[in-house]
Amino acid sequence: MTTETHCPYCSLQCGMRLTGRRTPEVAAWEEFPVNRGALCRKGWSAAGLYGSRDRLTTPLVRDRATGEWSAVSWDDALDRVAAGIRGAQDARGPDGVAVFGGGGLTNEKAYSLGKLARAALRTSQIDYNGRWCMSSAASAGIRAFGLDRGLPFPLADVEETDVLVLVGSNLAETMPPAARHLDRLRELGGRVVVIDPRRTPTSDRADLVLQPVPGTDLALAVGLLHLLVARGAVDEDYLADRTTGWSQVKESVAAWWPERVERVTGVPAAEVRELAALLADSPRVMVLTARGAEQHATGSDTVLAWINVALALGMVGRRGAGYGCLTGQGNGQGGREHGQKADQLPGYRRIDDPAARAHVAGVWGVGPETLPGPGRSAYELLDALGTDDGPSAMLVFGSNIVVSAPNATHVTRRLESLDLLVVCDVVMSETAAIADVVLPVTQWAEETGTMTNLEGRVVLRQRAITPPSGVRSDLDVISGLASRLSTVPFATDPEEVFAELGRASAGGPADYSAITYDRIRDEGGVFWGGERLFGSSFAHPDGRARMHAVEHRGTAEQPCADYPVHLTTGRVLAQYQSGAQTRRVRALPDDGAFVELHPLLAGRLGIADGSSVRVSTRRGTMTAPARVVTTIRPDTVFVPFHWVGANRLTNDALDPASKMPEFKVCAASVVAA
Repeated sequence: MTTETHCPYCSLQCGMRLTGRRTPEVAAWEEFPVNRGALCRKGWSAAGLYGSRDRLTTPLVRDRATGEWSAVSWDDALDRVAAGIRGAQDARGPDGVAVFGGGGLTNEKAYSLGKLARAALRTSQIDYNGRWCMSSAASAGIRAFGLDRGLPFPLADVEETDVLVLVGSNLAETMPPAARHLDRLRELGGRVVVIDPRRTPTSDRADLVLQPVPGTDLALAVGLLHLLVARGAVDEDYLADRTTGWSQVKESVAAWWPERVERVTGVPAAEVRELAALLADSPRVMVLTARGAEQHATGSDTVLAWINVALALGMVGRRGAGYGCLTGQGNGQGGREHGQKADQLPGYRRIDDPAARAHVAGVWGVGPETLPGPGRSAYELLDALGTDDGPSAMLVFGSNIVVSAPNATHVTRRLESLDLLVVCDVVMSETAAIADVVLPVTQWAEETGTMTNLEGRVVLRQRAITPPSGVRSDLDVISGLASRLSTVPFATDPEEVFAELGRASAGGPADYSAITYDRIRDEGGVFWGGERLFGSSFAHPDGRARMHAVEHRGTAEQPCADYPVHLTTGRVLAQYQSGAQTRRVRALPDDGAFVELHPLLAGRLGIADGSSVRVSTRRGTMTAPARVVTTIRPDTVFVPFHWVGANRLTNDALDPASKMPEFKVCAASVVAA
């Protein structure tokens, strides 16, 4: 038996075939257009978690007095959860319970989770970990273009550009099958530019590498635009016909001459000029941002600054050119479109829009007035848990908060302060380990559902194997809780849920109403909104893009005498997100966390390669082995975030527009341990 499905990890959603029923094996699916049979190490070993002794197969409840776990029946577990929710809402009102989702959930799960919160629980307190992934780019895309879709064109269009600028992306390690597009682009005579404080494997595929101080990508963008204006390289006709706000943007970049950019970013003025000349002289330019540029308290403005560059060159909407965002999580795109985000309803509708509320309420069979308004964003929600005006109970689906949240020690204390914490997971993750009730759910190849990849292509993950006895799908869990707490019906068949999602999203910015499972199978995925966007018009009412004058404000936390270096975080090739799954796959190397630092810094501190070092910030401390490398800035250290530790250090300062925490830079001290 062979099943065509998709990888459980990143937003490429690479196509793969699974063979076998009990112990599935991964095989190539050459015809799927995104990856053409290519997979990374994580993809090839994706079936490695099946049969693991760590797999949860029965509901568990924890005795708070002793910390001991007991197995219970599903009815008992769901009854306990429902009773705890009623108690929290009796004491604190509807917002006494919170729901926290994930960017790896299928569209069907994300939709049902939002419906559970708004229609059954009537709580406004719902958000998800995708807030920490895509929100800055999403906020900027909506403001600039009137619409948020990570890539408004197929990924393969990368091969058609003349210059590709990657800002804060380590594409070769985070989504290796996509790196072939960089190689092909260069074979065709194109140029690749990488902007990153570290020289990564992606930099090895680049023609020009700029290494700015973490948190200064915005200053680099405005400096480039200053030079493009000075060279007369902006497309004045395009700006006049297709944008608004150019005069204010032009004025705002006037003072950003290259030497000032060098003082702020650490990028030599000559390199800034070299990049500006490259962009000015190229017929087609494509700018792609990722988490390195976006996970900042100024992340939204940084993305707007790079969008300004693409618009000023007249590139957005042209084939083989423009701006896009490289989504991170597997369903980072679809996960924010259908209602698990604090301010949204299905179809990417705003929850404070009366027409949107009326439409969705009609699909759900409830009164619009019963739907709550916008709730707290992800970190604000976690920060409020257990406080006088915050929720006292929370349901967690598809997220390992203890590892992935910024200022994680504080967030863990807030989780522990709850009267009831319920976690649905495949394994006993670090977050599940502090829960009161843990519900074992199906994973990836044991269930069917849709995902929306980084291109806006809706794909179908198909069930390939039978889940272990005692395990239920998240849709079953949601339906079981809803039936105990309300009269609103919840379907459990994924295709039925997807059809309802289509009705709820109809007419919205992300309209899935014309997409069906059969179409996805027949067409190799279906792009919502069309394969390429913005060719003749943007999504604002007047059809024009909005340019925004933005100013470099610096990072929320600057180095000082006590914390003299920059700390940045990111991924490594063999692990994914919080590592709850990949750290349990034997075929993937798990060397644990490390601290990457430059020989100049290591020599000054008396640190040798492989020796133990202690990294501290105002929020916490961690100890890990040193990796002394020449590929990082001397004023910066790097720690991967797949293990407990890194996010005990990171800053919870939030972007005012997107509510993105400043994961990518904070002030730190490093000493030999």
